[in-house]
Amino acid sequence: MAKPAVREPLRSNSRANRARILATARRELGRNPDVTLEELARAAGVVRRTLFGHFPGREALLEALAEEACEALRSALAAGVRFAEPEPAERALVHLVFSIWPVGDRYRLLLTLAQRDLGSERVAEVLAPARETVTAILERGQRDGVFHTHLPAAVLSAGLEAMTVAFLEAVNTGALEDDGTRIAIATLIAAGVPEERAQAVVGAVASTVVAAESAAGY
Repeated sequence: MAKPAVREPLRSNSRANRARILATARRELGRNPDVTLEELARAAGVVRRTLFGHFPGREALLEALAEEACEALRSALAAGVRFAEPEPAERALVHLVFSIWPVGDRYRLLLTLAQRDLGSERVAEVLAPARETVTAILERGQRDGVFHTHLPAAVLSAGLEAMTVAFLEAVNTGALEDDGTRIAIATLIAAGVPEERAQAVVGAVASTVVAAESAAGY
């Protein structure tokens, strides 16, 4: 009696197609937010039926990208927190900015599209882990007298989040180009750190990050 066909290669091919579609969507949506699913299928090198098999509509595709962004943000936060926990609050906040800015930069257009297609509540869910982590650092800094206290930490965290989203939108329009350094300085200043001190702290943390990446072989 013949053995049943092995399905693992098909599953592997399906996963590869899904990953390629998502990668293509990130790229093409960045070029044209109104690109159609048919155009995305051609750009990804798959037939329309394959794309719709994974993502039956635009909302499903954006939801998958949102979930991908969530996972990337959680990983970046875990790395940032590992460096930030033993540090003073101002340095911890900078470590966190340097960790999550590349993720925000990678998915920056998704924030705009998700607001329109998925709603503000879904965007809030994506950003919630970062907001909670930043709030904890701000609370610590307020207790230590590093950050201003005229706003509750949770409110200040929400304000910093909105500011960061505005910076990402500025990158979208070409008005801003940054590796996270100026964003980190602006974040510290908004949290109540004097500008000269903010620049010094960010410079010191940036040197630490570069040294750590060099040691890791990046």
